[in-house]
Amino acid sequence: MTHSSASRPEAWDDAMRVALGEARLAESAGDVPVGCVVVDADGQVLGRGHNAREATADPTAHAEVLAIRQAAARGGWRLDGCTLVVTLEPCTMCAGAVVLARVDRLVFGAYDEKAGAVGSLWDVVRDRRLNHRPDVVSGVLADECAGLLRDFFTAQRRPR
Repeated sequence: MTHSSASRPEAWDDAMRVALGEARLAESAGDVPVGCVVVDADGQVLGRGHNAREATADPTAHAEVLAIRQAAARGGWRLDGCTLVVTLEPCTMCAGAVVLARVDRLVFGAYDEKAGAVGSLWDVVRDRRLNHRPDVVSGVLADECAGLLRDFFTAQRRPR
C-alpha cells in the first residue's frame, strides 16, 4: 500500500474486516462488539484486541488499549509507522492512548455520537496542543461496523 492510497477509506477495508472479526469475538463473549488491529507499514498485524471489560472486570480493557499493548510488546511503546484500525470511533481514553503510543494513523469505522473523541464529542487526536497528532481516516466499512453495534444493543434491550 502506498502512502498516497492510505488516506482513502477503501484502502483499509481488509484491515477493518480483521477488526470486525475481533469485534465478533467480543460479542460472543457478551461484550460490546468493538474490535481493533494495529498494523505496521507493510500491513502486517502487530496487535489485535476486542472489548474484554466484561470478561476481565477491567474498565480499561477496550479493544484499542489491548491491541496497543500487544503491538508494543513486540518492539516498544512507540508505534511509529503503525496504523490503528478500529470498528468504532475511540473514546477519550483510547484516543489518548493512540496519541501517547505515537501511532501514525487512526482508521475507524462507525462514529460514536455518545462518547466519540475523534470528532463526535471531542477531537483529542487533532488537538494542536498535543505533541503528536495522527492522521485520521473515518467511515471505513461504517455501515457494517454500525450494524454490528446496532444489532448487539437491540438484542440487549429485548425481554429475556
